[in-house]
Amino acid sequence: MKRLQRQLVLNKAEDWRAAYCWGVVPEGDSLTLAPGARRGVICLWGLDSGEKGFSWGRVSLDCRLAQDSLIRTRAYAADVAPYGDYPTMEAYLASLAPGSPEAEEALEALFIPAGEGDDFYIDQSGRYLWLMLEFFASGPAPGLEALRLHMAGDHMLDYLPAIYREGGDFTKRFLSIFDSIMMDMEQAIYDLPARFDYENTTGAMLEYLADWMCVEAEEGGGETLADRIRTAQADYESLYTVAGIKRSVKRLTGREPLLIESADVDPNRPDCANSALYRRLYGENPYQFFILLPEDAFHSRAQMEAFLERMQRLIPAGTEFELVLLKRCVQLDRHTYLGVNTMVSDYVPVVIDENTTIHYDTMIGGNKVEGR
Repeated sequence: MKRLQRQLVLNKAEDWRAAYCWGVVPEGDSLTLAPGARRGVICLWGLDSGEKGFSWGRVSLDCRLAQDSLIRTRAYAADVAPYGDYPTMEAYLASLAPGSPEAEEALEALFIPAGEGDDFYIDQSGRYLWLMLEFFASGPAPGLEALRLHMAGDHMLDYLPAIYREGGDFTKRFLSIFDSIMMDMEQAIYDLPARFDYENTTGAMLEYLADWMCVEAEEGGGETLADRIRTAQADYESLYTVAGIKRSVKRLTGREPLLIESADVDPNRPDCANSALYRRLYGENPYQFFILLPEDAFHSRAQMEAFLERMQRLIPAGTEFELVLLKRCVQLDRHTYLGVNTMVSDYVPVVIDENTTIHYDTMIGGNKVEGR
């Protein structure tokens, strides 16, 4: 059974209310350094526990920490909201000039270091708690997505005799090390079903689930990875059909292919108009088919060779295919395949002299009414 825990979670844009801010900017529902900044400070509005003398404890951060980046947390707790001559602590913090030496000195004197990184323990008591977050980076900026304060709940100490709760809080602090490990493990187990929900998970976990379903992350063709996981079973069932091969080609190239099977151009059919021509164009191998794509489907020869290698694993066993790249007008003897945006137009005036070259697909003669 999952242990009961009460947490205060900050993970939305409206949660990051700042009484003092310098060098830190919101990024959606998270916080990060301003562009070009190497250090930033934000002091959040006070958090109310509703209980005087409340003992604050564990704090965990959901953050992105690249190499040479850090988030340092300072804290200040008190039983009353006013501070000095100011009606609230927020009013005092708002009176400081952001980034000034005086403000830096005042903040350092007020806030006590609590911890660095994503997990630490605040050893302070008071109804209200104010947090100061310092962002540091010499490379990629860190990002803070959520902050969790563990307010109350089951603790290992609660299951020991009362004598262990006497004589200060050393025993509780010591057991908190192991309690945090167990609590994180239980939370991970509790959240495990949600992590396997491909419609809600993202990033590396989504790619991991895709690998389970034999879905290649780099082969999209405009579809999202979650969409491909959703249709993985149906796609596998039709993988080696004409529709499945066309789908594979589109996912690899982003283009809609034309597919010609041997049965479509069988030179031995009684209704074949020119058997010799069909044999020259398509051969007589009944296990061969042709994939027709526009000539600009590949940006480089290496990309085309990678496509050919990948397609060898996506066609039925015992078959082979030939790739045909169509130019805007590819003339195959008496049969012409017209690509997208190809236009058969009227005649245009020409001048023939020693500086003129006539292309192979140019027709001279006739008149407009012939329609040729």
